[in-house]
Amino acid sequence: MRLSRITAYASSLLLTTAFALTGATAAQADPSDRQAAATGYVALGDSYSSGVGAGGYDSGSGACKRTPRAYPALWAAANSPSSFHFTACSGARTGDVVANQLGPLGSGTGLVSLSVGGNDAGFADVMTTCVLQSESNCLARIATARSYVQTTLPGNLDKVYTAISAKAPAARVVVLGYPRFYKLGGGCLAGLSEKERSAINDAADFLNSTTAKRAADHGFAFGDVTTTFTGHEICSGSPWLHSVNWTNIGESYHPKAAGQSGGYLPVFRAAAS
Repeated sequence: MRLSRITAYASSLLLTTAFALTGATAAQADPSDRQAAATGYVALGDSYSSGVGAGGYDSGSGACKRTPRAYPALWAAANSPSSFHFTACSGARTGDVVANQLGPLGSGTGLVSLSVGGNDAGFADVMTTCVLQSESNCLARIATARSYVQTTLPGNLDKVYTAISAKAPAARVVVLGYPRFYKLGGGCLAGLSEKERSAINDAADFLNSTTAKRAADHGFAFGDVTTTFTGHEICSGSPWLHSVNWTNIGESYHPKAAGQSGGYLPVFRAAAS
């Protein structure tokens, strides 16, 4: 019997609201980053770009929960771009990026980073369902999310990518994906079944491949973080992702500071060059 299902029912409303996609030090600048740093950098996206889970949040960012421990801020600190605008926000969907985050883009923007799509696909509801309900309900909810990613998300991504290109036609745009959450056959003794963990990982892969295809069709680079997070998933011996975090529920299933600096930053650095 799942321990999480025994203890979590009373917190289901909190989980539903807070799961939204909603050791980190600045790396030394690499010479290959100099051209990108010579012009302005704008960091867009959801909580995986704002840095939810890494802690040390900027109080001025409010519910967006931006932190200097997130990969955009780490890159900017190491490379000193001519300007740095950090508009990524926890919970952002594709429509939110277009409506609320593109203001700083312009002719002087040389570099843009972005992670988005997980909230559109209903990630919060997927994880809430899988944590609190049966295996069959979990798998059915994942199937619904996959269907959305296949049929609807590509068009939403196209709108975001087209809007970015229109406002910052000279920018190099790097789209970042999402990590796999679970190490299969790992050390977790309770919680989700192995079948559920595998299905969640597969859904993340499907979201990444769909996003990568749309990014490539717009001439954007795609940063695959599954490789850097390998060996650091939930249920591994050294996880860079939070599992259910009862102390700060909104950080659940988000990268820790080590995930931003060790998982996201190297991938972004390489793709930004």
